[in-house]
Amino acid sequence: MKVSLHKCPNCGSEVEIFSDETRAKCHNCREYVYKDNVPSCIEWCSKARECLGEERWKALKGDNAEDQDDTPEDQHV
Repeated sequence: MKVSLHKCPNCGSEVEIFSDETRAKCHNCREYVYKDNVPSCIEWCSKARECLGEERWKALKGDNAEDQDDTPEDQHV
């Protein structure tokens, strides 16, 4: 898990937002602070390939699709 710092647009305070979150409340003024670029589910969901189907998944992943490991996570090599 990663954390990133974002500036509150209301009061300017720094707000921590973890990698699995899209927003967090500012501890100073209680306004929500949102990540600038929220990743698509195809970037973080382990079932995205299965959910979308191979062709659509490859189309959405673009050039990065060929770099992905086809070995299931629970299978050891």
